[in-house]
Amino acid sequence: MKILVGIKRVVDYNVRVRVLPDGSGVDIDGVKMSINPFDEIALEEALRIKEAGKAAEVIVISCGTDECQQQLRTALAMGADRAIQVKTGSALQPLSTAQALLRVIEREQPGLVILGKQAIDDDNSQTGQMLAALWNRPQATFASKLVFEGEKLTVTREVDAGLETIEVDLPAVVTVDLRLNEPRFVKLPDIMKAKRKPLDVIPLEELGASLASNLDITRYAAPPLRQKGIRVENAAQLVQELKNRGLL
Repeated sequence: MKILVGIKRVVDYNVRVRVLPDGSGVDIDGVKMSINPFDEIALEEALRIKEAGKAAEVIVISCGTDECQQQLRTALAMGADRAIQVKTGSALQPLSTAQALLRVIEREQPGLVILGKQAIDDDNSQTGQMLAALWNRPQATFASKLVFEGEKLTVTREVDAGLETIEVDLPAVVTVDLRLNEPRFVKLPDIMKAKRKPLDVIPLEELGASLASNLDITRYAAPPLRQKGIRVENAAQLVQELKNRGLL
């Protein structure tokens, strides 16, 4: 069985994001870029499945310019067997990304597709669900545990009420949550080996995915600064202050 893992190049989660003065986007000049943390967890799970003997190959895929090859090489250093770059200079919306992934799935015929539940730059949490609908295969979102049982996959999901366990037939799409695992560290010898692993580049136009978007982002803005809090002496003063602010 092949496992296909989607990864996205995003601003590192440790970096303080700055909005450009004209509000046209986020300042990424000289900023550290990394694999989206949820996608890194997805890759780690795929590698563990392969190491357990339940998969023969792990393939990573990313959509973007040649700059995303850095993150693909990092994924190869973690242990992925092959990498695919869907080359495009356009910022893809979730539906376009799902369409591109579907075309690659049709070529590779994986038994499982694993994605992060969302990307930390746009927080859409839509690509996995759209891909499952386009592929017409089962989906399991927000996974915190995966267990293989023959041709089926038992998935424990994190939901508002706690945990939910479902069973899906393979092939399927799974999106993963933070508590699924802790990704491994990349060692220098693995980085050197990753340079010799295959990385295929496929133009987006060759896949026939649509660039049409139903969403126009007109302006970016930083969140407003928090007002300084106050200290109250007792509960009565707290209630009065809440009333003064129209909160009670």
